[in-house]
Parts: sequence; C-alpha cells; structure tokens
Amino acid sequence: MPPETYLRSGQVAERAGVNPQTLRYYERRGLIAEPVRSPGGHRAYPPETVTLLTVIKAAQRLGFTLDEVAELLDTGRRGHPTPDLRARAQAKITEVEARIADLTTIRAALTEVVSAGCDSLTNCTCPDCPLPFAGLAEGR
Repeated sequence: MPPETYLRSGQVAERAGVNPQTLRYYERRGLIAEPVRSPGGHRAYPPETVTLLTVIKAAQRLGFTLDEVAELLDTGRRGHPTPDLRARAQAKITEVEARIADLTTIRAALTEVVSAGCDSLTNCTCPDCPLPFAGLAEGR
C-alpha cells in the first residue's frame, strides 16, 4: 500500500472517535494490529483500522467486554462462519434483561423512598419508612 494511504495515530483516533491512547491500548491487547512505522518513526495505520475501531466500539456499546470482543474478532479472523456471535448475543440479551430487572427493582425502591419523604439513610423520620436498614442503625 502506498505510504500516502496510511493514516497517523491522530487521524485514526479522530475518525474513529477515540483517543490516541486507546489505539495503543488496543494494540497491546491484540485487538488491532501493530502499525508499520513511517520513515520518520510515526505509527502508520491502514485505513481499515478506522472501520475495525468502529466495530469494536459498537460491540462495546452492545455490552460486550473487550475480552469478548477480542474473542469474537479472533473467530472472525479465522475466516469461517461460526454460531459464536449469535450465541454470545443471546447470552448478552439474557444478561441485559437481568440488569433491567435489577434496575427496575432499584427504581421502584427509590420511588418509594421519595414518595415516603425519607430524609436520612440511618435516622429517617418519615412514617412507615421503606428503607429496611433505617431502624437497624438505632437497634430496632
């Protein structure tokens, strides 16, 4: 590839919406290939790096950890289709649904606290305090 088609770290970072430290971190993790060096010693990335970074960030927004993204990328780099992404996405849906249930429970509890007029975590003076531990601080 001609040298003028390569991108410098700042260009890649800007186009992908990440900071340059992220590039180096992803290199160390093996998520993106270590770039070639220009004659002046600057990192020179192929344009596809921007696309790869965009894919990595999109996978993270879907809830995949960097370890999971690395495994999925490795599977994809082998060049043969596997049901791995589908299975992992289904597992991630289950995980997200559990978090939604937890957050719904937390929201309901907070709504009770606000509605009851709670004024202290340990010495609440509202009648019928919904905080299960407010009385524990006083030994009740």
